[in-house]
Amino acid sequence: MNADDLPRIAHDTAVFEAFYREHVEAVQRFVVRRVDDPHLAADLTAEVFLAAVDAAGSYRSDRGAPAAWLFGIARIVVASESRRSARERHAVRRIEGRRLLETDDIARMQDRIDAAARARSLFAAVSRLPDGERAVLELVALDDLSVADVAVVLGIRPVTARVRLHRARATLRRQLSDEGSPTLAQPMEAAP
Repeated sequence: MNADDLPRIAHDTAVFEAFYREHVEAVQRFVVRRVDDPHLAADLTAEVFLAAVDAAGSYRSDRGAPAAWLFGIARIVVASESRRSARERHAVRRIEGRRLLETDDIARMQDRIDAAARARSLFAAVSRLPDGERAVLELVALDDLSVADVAVVLGIRPVTARVRLHRARATLRRQLSDEGSPTLAQPMEAAP
């Protein structure tokens, strides 16, 4: 699909169908990395495309590729859902309080926590990154966007995106090696 045709997705079903087929897999991958419920992931994917239809008239091809524009919309939709979900969890906690756990429940949870120690270490290191660096790293490493497309999604200059990516990788390497986790630090060395 030609980038100049993108605004037509709002009123031309054939153009929308082509756009949807071209990008649905990438949007689903983006969403499922950020939510753990398949039904919610499907709902959010649909919501991304509905938002894209609503915003199609504002798309400008001189600001980036349609995929980058769509990832920007997906990022907003997922962030909105995350905020909504956090408010809901907070309300439920206030109403429900803590449930008592049995000894077996605690032991099973501890086993699960121990089994995921390296992943937690990596997630913790990523979460300590400044928001801008973390966003660039996630979009490049997880969503397979180019640095130029990441710059469009985040509304920053490409050189700023490259600097943030470099800083994020260097910080992660340092944090993971300081924690004595060379198996996690090695993939960061090899990342493009």
